Amino acid sequence: MLVAKLNRRLREQSHAGDLTGSQKTVLLHLEREGPATVTTLARTVGVRPQSMGATVAALQGAGLVSGAPDPADGRQTIWSVTPVFRQWIKDARAAREDWLFQVIQTRLAPREQEALAASIELFKRLAED
Repeated sequence: MLVAKLNRRLREQSHAGDLTGSQKTVLLHLEREGPATVTTLARTVGVRPQSMGATVAALQGAGLVSGAPDPADGRQTIWSVTPVFRQWIKDARAAREDWLFQVIQTRLAPREQEALAASIELFKRLAED
């Protein structure tokens, strides 16, 4: 529960609250997996292509994704993240890191900061696959 609460606080700092869960999923998929069609994105999220079309249109309107004709099938569009998104995500990650750094510096005594640093290795081991 504590990790979930910390994640929630970090998300609050990243300005990602302006996006729906589906929009975040699409952007993260495109960032990690590369360009994709609406059909592929719909399968990934588990929605109909028509619903995904609306999601992608909203992201395009925000300048976060752009489309290009599919060279293999001109009827489809391949969607990818834009430089605007890449800067937005970079800024959001920096905001989270800055917030966390400030919280650690202001709320934890030096000895507590050392204990937290030591515990990071334990968390890494827990998170390993």
